[in-house]
Amino acid sequence: MNTAAAIARFVLGLVFVVFGLNGFLNFMPMGPVPALAGQFFGALIESHYMAVVLTLEIVSGLLLLTNSYSLLATTFVAPIIVNILLFHIFMAPAGLPIAAFVTALWVVSAYPYRILLSALFRRRFDTVEQAELLVSLRNSVARRA
Repeated sequence: MNTAAAIARFVLGLVFVVFGLNGFLNFMPMGPVPALAGQFFGALIESHYMAVVLTLEIVSGLLLLTNSYSLLATTFVAPIIVNILLFHIFMAPAGLPIAAFVTALWVVSAYPYRILLSALFRRRFDTVEQAELLVSLRNSVARRA
């Protein structure tokens, strides 16, 4: 599983670097998009929101490619992937297979961090000992990586 996760992490990083740079440099022109998707995308560009998202994509992609701060990069790209997936589900279904592929890459690349990511779904930490337990789990995961 570690090999599959490493390959998925590398491909995911490559996807985010290439498409993040494409957002700034436009070396792969977009084809025709549905009217609603074009309006939505136009509003994101006009508000400069996409500049922030594209910068996060490039930085996270580079972190994934170099395997440094991979947990942080995996956490950063998760909401971006959710937005890509929702965009293609509701506005541009033609790109849904690629969005699903990127989602699958994220799931495989995040699998080694499942113990650490599970803490995000805890309602609360009642004691300091619970937080310290997570830190010790993190350290044991880091030693195995």
